[in-house]
Parts: sequence; structure tokens; C-alpha cells
Amino acid sequence: MTDMTRPDGSPRKSGTLRALPFLLILAVAAVGAFALRDLLTFETLRDHRLTLLAFRDAYYWPSVAAFIIAYVVIVAFSLPGATVATLTGGFLFATFPGAFYNVAAATIGATVIFLAARWGFGERLSARIEAGEGTIKRITQGINENQWSMLFLIRLVPAVPFFVANLLPAFLNVPLRRFMISTFLGIIPGGVVYTSVGAGLGEVFERGESPNLGVIFEPHILLPILGLCALALLPVILRAVRGRAL
Repeated sequence: MTDMTRPDGSPRKSGTLRALPFLLILAVAAVGAFALRDLLTFETLRDHRLTLLAFRDAYYWPSVAAFIIAYVVIVAFSLPGATVATLTGGFLFATFPGAFYNVAAATIGATVIFLAARWGFGERLSARIEAGEGTIKRITQGINENQWSMLFLIRLVPAVPFFVANLLPAFLNVPLRRFMISTFLGIIPGGVVYTSVGAGLGEVFERGESPNLGVIFEPHILLPILGLCALALLPVILRAVRGRAL
């Protein structure tokens, strides 16, 4: 019979029960990928922009609360439309405070999926890695020795999917506080860029055009972000140089 108690005598929760929140997120994400892909779009925002603006003007703080809750749900369940949500934040609330609302909501949503993944699989996976040997353990140890740098790097690099950047720290048993701080600060550059694009959607709608979502890859935007990436990697490089010098 399987031991269902911890060493301190408290009951041990089954693996299935622990994994349930994360499995629920995966199920909702799978359903949402098909059910919402044609709903949470730029066209939807364009078609309902007047209604959204009217509601914001009549009920500002309720609209802020509703927007943040919706954004948290989108991120926490990895639903399609995160980019559109960021644009909406800029369209409704301008670059500032819209960028703050976007970054705060994205951080909360990321924390939800981080906790679900760590609760369900992260602790056990981390324990197995620690108990094992070989390449995976060496890579994990290298990441753990430079957690702050690596966490900032995966947030700053535009090519790293947000979903992956939420799960990887959970599987490596990154402390919650460190995850939240690095997420909030790390997504500010990209968040401000896309929020500013959203803030200019009024003129885009009037011209009947679509926003330039590739703006983050333009040199005047990408180069400063790459500079931040290099700054995040600097402690790793210095540690490696010092290690070779010893």
C-alpha cells in the first residue's frame, strides 16, 4: 500500500490531485485555442471600439478592473488574444497607465500558471533532477547559479514564448518572489512598446489599416532590448571569466 502520509504525519496529497489545477489550465487552453481564436482578435476590437470607449468613459474604474481580470484569465489559461489584450490596454487607457495595467495583469496571470505547474509537477521534477546525474543536471545547476540573469533573459528575448517562460521556472523550482519580480520588470520593455501601439489605434482605425505588430523587431526598438539582454547576461559572463581565471 502506498504511504499516504508525510514524515511529519500530515496527509500526502496524491499526484493526480496536485496536478489537477495545471491539467485544468491545459484543458481550457486547448478548448480556447479553437473556440476563441476568431473572437479575441484585432477585428473584434475594431468592431466594438465605440462600445468599449463609452463604457470606459462612463465607468472608468470598473472598466479597469474588468480589463485586468480578463487579461489575467487570458494569460493564466494561455488563451489566444494576449497581444490583442495588450493593444486594448493601450487603446482604452493610453500608454500610461495602460502599460502598468498590462504588465500587472500579465504578471498575475503568469504567476497563476507558474504556481499551478510547480504545484503539480515542478517540485517532483526538480527533486528528480537533483537526485539524478548527467547533462540535464549540469544544465539545471548552471541555470540555478544564474537565476536572475536567465529569468530576465527569457522575458526580454522576443523569440521566447510567454507560455514557455512561465513553465520553465516552475520546473526548475525558482522561488515565487524571484519569478514575480523578474516577470514584472522583464516584460516592461515589450509591454510598453505594444501598449504604445495600442494607444495609437484610433488613427489606425480611421485609416482602415491594421497595427504594425512587428514594430518590436525594428532596429530602434530591438537594439535597446538586445542591449538589456546583454546586460542581463553580464553577470553570467563575469562569473564564467572568473571561474576560468581561478
